[in-house]
Amino acid sequence: MDSGPDGLPPDVTATPAISRADVGLRSERGPILLAVMLSVGLVAIDATILATAVPAVVGDLGGFTQFPWLFSVYLLTQAVSVPLYSKLADQYGRKPMMLIGVGLFLVGSLLCGLAWSMTSLIAFRALQGLGAGAVQPIGMTIVGDIYSIEERAKVQGYLAAVWATASVVGPTLGGVFSDYMSWRWIFFVNLPIGAAALWMFVRRFEEKVAKASHKIDVLGSLLLTGGGVLLLLGLLEGGVRWAWSSPTSIALFATSALLLLAFGVVETRAAEPVLPLWVFRHRVILPAILTALVVGVLLIGLTSYVPLFAQAVLGHGAVTAGFALAALTLGWPLSAANAGRLYLSIGFRNTMVLGALFGLAGALLMLTVDGDSSLLHLALPCFVMGIGFGFAVAPSVIAAQSAVGWESRAVTTGATMFARTVGSAIGVAVFGALVNASVTDSVGHGSPDLEHLSPSILEPAIYTTFVCSAFVAVVLVGVSLLMPRKIEHHQEP
Repeated sequence: MDSGPDGLPPDVTATPAISRADVGLRSERGPILLAVMLSVGLVAIDATILATAVPAVVGDLGGFTQFPWLFSVYLLTQAVSVPLYSKLADQYGRKPMMLIGVGLFLVGSLLCGLAWSMTSLIAFRALQGLGAGAVQPIGMTIVGDIYSIEERAKVQGYLAAVWATASVVGPTLGGVFSDYMSWRWIFFVNLPIGAAALWMFVRRFEEKVAKASHKIDVLGSLLLTGGGVLLLLGLLEGGVRWAWSSPTSIALFATSALLLLAFGVVETRAAEPVLPLWVFRHRVILPAILTALVVGVLLIGLTSYVPLFAQAVLGHGAVTAGFALAALTLGWPLSAANAGRLYLSIGFRNTMVLGALFGLAGALLMLTVDGDSSLLHLALPCFVMGIGFGFAVAPSVIAAQSAVGWESRAVTTGATMFARTVGSAIGVAVFGALVNASVTDSVGHGSPDLEHLSPSILEPAIYTTFVCSAFVAVVLVGVSLLMPRKIEHHQEP
């Protein structure tokens, strides 16, 4: 491996050792880090807490056929708002965008807790998603602003701990609130956490933003939002609510393509484009975006079909089946927390490649799972893939952030977050189509509901997603190799 000055990898410069006290919660920047952790914790817990309470929500409000929209509408509004918040954060500062995002999330949470019907709950979930669209990318951008590359190697441990805690606390709280209190507390619990985060941001976070007149790219924003919504809607609902070859699907994808094409034309002429096209040509940012996209595909395949395989094929209960997926949520933060030490030692590119190889190893291990496997056998590949994702994703985002200045850091971070969401939507479409095709081959058209399908039918159907994941994992190795060996780090003025 090539090395730079002082024997360090070529994309890392020598600096004095950073102690945990310099970047911890008790340091001068500790309150800001804690505010980011609390804000990101809102989104992290929300990702898991609602799933366990769906029966209670449906039992109270009705609308069983509508409940999938509780997740879809949140994903849609979150995804399409990320680029908008990110651009505004580069123009007007991180603090106002973070305050708006957390504020919208809290208002949405309050209204969700007061919802009187499934329709109203879905509408308020959309508002929650609009808030969540700011929280994670702007939070990661703030961390990139206030900590150096070497310091972020330590800070990653704190952020990883948030996701690890949420993966355990979320489902537990959802079950407790549903069984012993009310599902409405799933949303009310966000209020004190978010209020504490807002207070800390207002009191302790100061930033210097150069005063300048900015032009908001209204047309580009509208075209990106419209095209993005139609694309994600077509991917999420195609093959479920309507056939892929139906006029509805064709109209959605055709209109989305036209809007996104028009968006590309507009962005080449906009004074301050909402999503500048140069990020897709940048030698460091593009590999980070592609890594996020591919991980999004793999992640949705695991979270959607591993629990289903554990329950419907292996015969485990819902709680026990969750153990297999918990192995993924344990492996990811463990590796993300240690990725910093690794990229400081061997460089960003080599750390990403190592993560991709772990992801491929986990995907290949998944091919050894069958209907006679133990739950531990199913959990092990998930754990290995989780380790791979942590080593691949965290360094890619930090590398991308370090390659640009303050004025482009939020857009860069937001582009990777947006790519992961698009990847998840693509994964939903591809994996769903594979499973549906396999089931249709077995039972013919007009197949019965999931609960009426035998393990002998579901096992080969879900196994097709494992095979597809192995091929996608190969792609992950390929995109990680695109990251340059030497990265020119941007020096702040």
